[in-house]
Formats: sequence, C-alpha cells, structure tokens
Amino acid sequence: MSAVTKQQGSGFSMQPTSMSEAMEMAQMLASSQMVPQAYQQKPQDTLVAMMMGSELGLNPIQALQNIAVINGKPAIYGDALLALVQSHPAFGGHEESFDDATMSATCTVWRKGDAKPHTVTFSQQDAERAKLWGKSGPWQTYPKRMLMWRARGYALRDKFADALGGLITVEEARDIPTEREINPASQRPQQESAALEHYPADAFAANFPKWEAAIEAGKATPDQIIAKVSSKGALTEEQEQQIREVAA
Repeated sequence: MSAVTKQQGSGFSMQPTSMSEAMEMAQMLASSQMVPQAYQQKPQDTLVAMMMGSELGLNPIQALQNIAVINGKPAIYGDALLALVQSHPAFGGHEESFDDATMSATCTVWRKGDAKPHTVTFSQQDAERAKLWGKSGPWQTYPKRMLMWRARGYALRDKFADALGGLITVEEARDIPTEREINPASQRPQQESAALEHYPADAFAANFPKWEAAIEAGKATPDQIIAKVSSKGALTEEQEQQIREVAA
C-alpha cells in the first residue's frame, strides 16, 4: 500500500466545496472501476467514506483507497493507520518487533510531551483467548502479520485517538462478531435451519472459484452469493467468511 499523507494545498486535490459537489463527485467515483469494489455503484457509501476521510485529513481518493466498511462500520487498513499517526505533529516515532520464541508482536509509540513511550504486546496466547488463533482466513495464512497489526492498532489508538477519529483497523473490524454470529437464530428462521442440511464441503470447494470470479467481476456481491447458496444448503461461518473476504 502506498503511503498516506495529509491533504496538501497544491496539486490536483479534488476537494469538493459544497454538499452538492461532494455528492456529484461521489456518484462519479462510484461509477468508476478505479475505486474498491465495495464502493462501486454505491454513491452514498462513497460519500460517507469521503466525509470520514476529510475529518482525518485525507483527500477523497485516499479515503476510498484506505477506508473500508466492515459490518456497517468504517475502518482503516493497518498501514494507513500508521501513516495517519506519523503525520500527526505530536508523533515522536515508533518501533515494532516480533518474538518468534513467544509468538508475540510488540509495538512501541512515542508521543511528544509524554514522559515515556507506550508499548503494547499482542501474543498467540492473546489471540487464542480471543478465539482468533487458527481462524479461517488471514489468521491462518499470515498469523504473525495479524498479531503485529493488532499490537499496532492498540498502541496507536491508545496514544493518538485524536488523529484517528475513533477508527479501528480493518483487520480488527473483521474479527468483531456480527449479530448473525452472536445470535444466529435471530437471523434465520429455526424451521429453515432445521430443514436444510449443510452445503457439502466438496461442492463448496468446487464452486468457490466460480463465485470468486463473479464477485471480482462485479456480477454479484458476497451477500448475493451467500443467499443463493444458502437456499441449497446451510453454510458454515467459515464458508461465509471465505466468500465475504473476496470483496475485502
């Protein structure tokens, strides 16, 4: 990911000066293939992301590239989180390290004017306690990076809440249980769940590349795929998450 910098007074900044201009820009950007798929054909979501980015000092394009909506809430990618803090006038530096022996990530951040630096460590044990370790998706493919992002997110938010406007990292937001995960019965009629058997794992593996291609081509959303497949068999939480991550 390219570095994120605060808005500058020169160059092609594309800053709208009124709500009507902002909405017109949001509609234009949402019609483009150059914005993330989550914002394509969604001018309202695009406008909200632009507004959130403006509060943080990001121009519209930077906001759309670095802010994502996870389960209805805005979040920011871990590298962009660090870039925003680094541009804050009170930023005094930071260090990150990883201990393979204990499988723990550590992030230390300095805020000018503080008597001492602030350090946060997030370990495999912490991830296991939070039921994250071994979770399908990034926690299986690059667990060390996930530990580091979690330590970084906590450390930076602890000391630079004023720079981040309440945003958490995309990586952390994805791990927050949804209402469906907390209370599945409230999302799906009991008789429907009882009537449907689980969607066969071999059929899921065989059909996933086709669903992935449809999502990436913009022909269907993850929710549409999940709804269609669920009519034939109940998906596991891991299978639904795998489909949703295609559009992440």
